[in-house]
Amino acid sequence: AVVALLATLLQGPYASSVFEYGNYRDFEGWLIEEPHPMLAVSRPGFAGDVEASSRYLLTVFGKRGAEDHVAGLDGHRIKLRGALVYREGRTMLEIEDGSIDVLEIAPPADRPISLGTVTLDGEIVDSKCYLGTMKPARWKSHRACATNCIAGGVPPLFVVESADGSRAHYLLVDSQGEPVNQRVLSYVAEPVRITGEERLLGDVRILAADPATIERLE
Repeated sequence: AVVALLATLLQGPYASSVFEYGNYRDFEGWLIEEPHPMLAVSRPGFAGDVEASSRYLLTVFGKRGAEDHVAGLDGHRIKLRGALVYREGRTMLEIEDGSIDVLEIAPPADRPISLGTVTLDGEIVDSKCYLGTMKPARWKSHRACATNCIAGGVPPLFVVESADGSRAHYLLVDSQGEPVNQRVLSYVAEPVRITGEERLLGDVRILAADPATIERLE
């Protein structure tokens, strides 16, 4: 009993992440298909201005990405119902099946901006669990689940933690901006070092790197 109590007390608090399971709301925005499906949602006071938008990663129920559900909708303004998943300023929507309606067709205004080459140490996580559907959703205890999620199409995030405890989150893609899911599975939930190009897509940080150059730190 004493050992169990000590183990409980030594556990750090769970991250402040939220999954509004089953609480589907209406969202409207511009669909961005690549490198992973996102919805550019206008911020309050900036209606109709794609540049003043927040980008929400999109998934569907289970350990799957949303690629098949939004195929061919790049540049379309759509309406959907989704459950919010969020943590530390990053947001995802789990789409309610059959809820997507096309409102308007027009090309999105934003494309990634290069910020130069960086070398970063961190951890590859699956964005859905990390942002709020499970806790703690990091490191070896979560490796099997994270691997299954990323293999199923959930966008991988690269989490970089600073000395002060703050974290930066990068959507991880290859050098050509294509998904890397199947090519990073062996590195998930481990401390790794990645050198690549930092890009900015609206408010989403992207790390574009060749998966073959990922280095393990342990």
